[in-house]
Amino acid sequence: MDLNFTREEEEFRDEVRTFLDEKLPDDLAEKVRIGGELEKDDMERWHAILNEKGWLAAPFWPKEFGGQGWTPVERHIFEEECARANAPRIVPFGLAMLGPVLQKFGTKAQQEYYLPRILDGTDWWCQGYSEPGAGSDLASLKTRAVREGDEYVINGQKTWTTLGQHADKIFCLVRTKTDGKPQEGISFILVDLDTPGIEMRPIKLIEGGHEVNEVFFTDVRVPAENLVGEENQGWTIAKFLLTHERTNIAGVGFSMKALEELKALARRMKRHGRPLIENPLFAARIANAEIELEAMKITNLRMLYTAQTQGAPGPETSILKIKGTVIRQTLNDLSRRALGPAAAPFPSEEMFGNAALVAPEDVNNAADYFNNRKLSIFGGSNEIQRNILTKAMLEL
Repeated sequence: MDLNFTREEEEFRDEVRTFLDEKLPDDLAEKVRIGGELEKDDMERWHAILNEKGWLAAPFWPKEFGGQGWTPVERHIFEEECARANAPRIVPFGLAMLGPVLQKFGTKAQQEYYLPRILDGTDWWCQGYSEPGAGSDLASLKTRAVREGDEYVINGQKTWTTLGQHADKIFCLVRTKTDGKPQEGISFILVDLDTPGIEMRPIKLIEGGHEVNEVFFTDVRVPAENLVGEENQGWTIAKFLLTHERTNIAGVGFSMKALEELKALARRMKRHGRPLIENPLFAARIANAEIELEAMKITNLRMLYTAQTQGAPGPETSILKIKGTVIRQTLNDLSRRALGPAAAPFPSEEMFGNAALVAPEDVNNAADYFNNRKLSIFGGSNEIQRNILTKAMLEL
């Protein structure tokens, strides 16, 4: 197995870098660099730029559905270079989650209607999986969908609905059968958020942001044609979608960028008159994080090779989800330690010490630290991922 990039792949990297240098708006890159909150207009603008190039769906969709037919390695290079350039992350719900689901399980009519609307930004999607009593254990979900003629009537609640305040549609897992194994009674359905009976309430996060929501369904009537796949096939679809999500959560490119920023921060910040990076204990912590990241990069390349030669990876994506999220949290924690008192959520001027050493991006350190605690939970907690690996790969 050759884990080196080919000449063609390096040429592709050059093409991506040139595109980002020329087309990525400076104000968007700066907002991402300092950890500012992206508005919906920001995300729409970046999506439109990528779509004009033909690259919006390229990392996720094959040619027959409007993608570029990129290989897994090319997708990796694209994501790595976008992180390096501080490009906004592509909002995944329509493009990386629902799109592949419709391409594999949807009807021809669903594909022809929804896929173009995802690309041109007509529809913005959010995900309705988790519930107050069903997070990592999705099989215990209780949101009910009862078939009445040509409609399903939905009652229940979803929570942690990321960016739901910007969405006009939601794809949901609902219970359509109550007897038998819990996994066998779940269906996957598409819902217009303008439908009567839906209420979305914001959830305020610990760092003060509004990123997630809870959604209530009260006698919500949805056309039966909005069912994706067959009734009670939702568990199969959910596992397919989560494989894509968990690989995406690993965020190799984002960790590489965060490591660079951590080293720069450790060179700026001083302890006892010397740069922090010269402190043996702190330097050892950075080195350990870098070793872990290099090991994950190699694991990621191995899985990309497998995906490129044998098809989509399976439960081994849980390895990337576990290691990727832990490494990103470790880098967040080391940045917090490097800033010292200046990392306080609401620091006073005297806490900053030498203000010349504190950069604009440092101001959002606490928000990033607190927000990224969720990484090891969503998409299936890391404890659940370890169980998946034990059962599926060790066959115990």
